[in-house]
Amino acid sequence: MTNNLDTLATALYVKTDNLLKDSPQFAPQRPTVGIMPQLSDAELVTLAMMQAMLGFTSEARGLRHAGAHLRHLFPYLPQQPGYNKRLRKAAELIRCVTRTLARDTTLWSDDVWVADSTPVECGRSRETVKHSDLAGWAQYGYCASHSRYFWGLRLHLVCTLHGLPVAFALSGAKADERETLLDLLAVEPRLTAEHPGQTLIGDKNYFGREFEQRLADLGIRLLQPAREGEPQRAGSELFKPLRQVIESVNETFKGQLDLERHRGRTPGGVAVRVLQRILALTTAVWHNDRTGQPTMRALTAYDH
Repeated sequence: MTNNLDTLATALYVKTDNLLKDSPQFAPQRPTVGIMPQLSDAELVTLAMMQAMLGFTSEARGLRHAGAHLRHLFPYLPQQPGYNKRLRKAAELIRCVTRTLARDTTLWSDDVWVADSTPVECGRSRETVKHSDLAGWAQYGYCASHSRYFWGLRLHLVCTLHGLPVAFALSGAKADERETLLDLLAVEPRLTAEHPGQTLIGDKNYFGREFEQRLADLGIRLLQPAREGEPQRAGSELFKPLRQVIESVNETFKGQLDLERHRGRTPGGVAVRVLQRILALTTAVWHNDRTGQPTMRALTAYDH
């Protein structure tokens, strides 16, 4: 099978269309009486993925590119305001498609996960902070990896060693990573039920006997580096090479999928733009897995 963007888009469209036929409750709600949209929900999800994959941080530019180069895939394209409204309403559908793709890979059964959070900057000027609709959710925080303060959110991510996103959440920049992870697992009990005896790799921010015990109660063994004053833990020699996986995944989001250039200005706008990028990565991993590609997280065949 040819590995290019058109093939990826077609595969995602078919998968999404089949999902909506089998589970129509996942479709965004719309009035029972009225004109049906000319761009279907499956086409909308596919277009959203392609926009993120091609690096368009501006919806208007993404739609202009689609109008010039993607008409063979999308005979009808909406205007930017209508596209933006539909995209925000389709956030839950995008999340469901992302999970469906992840479950349809051989990587879903991996018994090792890695967890981390990464900054999602939402503004820099004082005026933006004072007047933004994100005030109250976005916060000032510190990124130790890059030794910088930022105003915005954090993307909390759990993924497999091949970089397949398993679970994710957005929080304020100051949110406790341990509590966010526990909340993430609590709202998705099916995850831990399907993965008994899981090993979770985290950095030094995932610490504490109570935290470890709560993970153990869920059937998860925590692997992390020893903190200052603690003896070396079992498996510590594996930590550094495996830990690098999550840093590499974060770099994929930021370097190739422009996570920090999302341009969202409202909670709904930021959330769906982050979901677009998670969908793009998951779609690529899913397709690479299904087509037997050697590197699951490779995006270069699809980003042009």
